[in-house]
Amino acid sequence: MWPYPKIVAHRGGGTLAPENTVAGLRAGLAYGFHAVEFDVMLSRDGIGMVMHDPEFGRTVAGRGSVAQTDAAALAAMDAGHWFSDAFRSEPVPFFTQFIDYCKEQRIWMNVEIKPAPGHDAATGRWVAQTTRALFEEELRAGDVARVPLLSSFSMEALAAARDAAPEVPRGCLFDTLPANWAAVARELGAVSIHTNHKHLDEAQAAAIKAAGFGLFCYTVNTPERAREILSWGVDGFCTDRIDLIGPDFR
Repeated sequence: MWPYPKIVAHRGGGTLAPENTVAGLRAGLAYGFHAVEFDVMLSRDGIGMVMHDPEFGRTVAGRGSVAQTDAAALAAMDAGHWFSDAFRSEPVPFFTQFIDYCKEQRIWMNVEIKPAPGHDAATGRWVAQTTRALFEEELRAGDVARVPLLSSFSMEALAAARDAAPEVPRGCLFDTLPANWAAVARELGAVSIHTNHKHLDEAQAAAIKAAGFGLFCYTVNTPERAREILSWGVDGFCTDRIDLIGPDFR
C-alpha cells in the first residue's frame, strides 16, 4: 500500500516559482499542494542544501560549485532572480529550513538525495541521519505517512542511507528500468521504484506492483498522460504543471 500523497509538486512550485525554494513551497500551497519533491546536496562544510545542479550558472549566478562552497555562502546566494524579478533575493534554503517549513505547513516530502560527483556516500548518510533526527517522534510512532521518502539515482547514496538510518524509507530512482531493478531495490531495502514515465509501459508497471513495490513517476505534465499511468496502477507522480494537475486529480 502507498501511504503517501498521489500528486506531488515538483521542486516546490513546478513552473510557477523558482525551484527548490521556500517561495516554491508557498506556490505549491497556493494551489492546494501538501506534497513536494526536492533535491539535497552537501556544501563544502558538509551541510545539506536544497539545490539540484552541482554547478552554478542556472539557478544561481556565477561560476563555482555547491561542493566547493560553504553553506553560509550558498544561503546568501540569490536563487530566485533567474526565474523572475518578482523572486529576486530568494535564498538557497538549508535542508533543515525546508524540513521546518514543511512540518509547519504539513507538507509531505519526497527528498531526492542529489550528491555532487564523488560525494555519494557522504550525502546519503547525512540526509538519512538528519531526517531520522528530525522525524524521531514520527518514526517511533510508526507514522510512515508523515516521514519523508528518500530517493536517489545513486545506489551508493541509498546504500549509505540504508546503513545510517534503516528506518527512514527509501526509493530507487531510475531513468530507464534496468533488468535487475527488483534485485537492486530489495538489496537496498527500498519500498518504492521511482522512474521516468516516458520510459515506463503498462507491463513494467504491473511487474513493479506485483513485486510489492510502490511506483512513483516523474515528471508528468499533461492530464492525459497522468490518467493513463494512473490506470496502470502507478501510485503517485510529481508534476511541474500544478496549475493543470491539482492535488486531487483523478
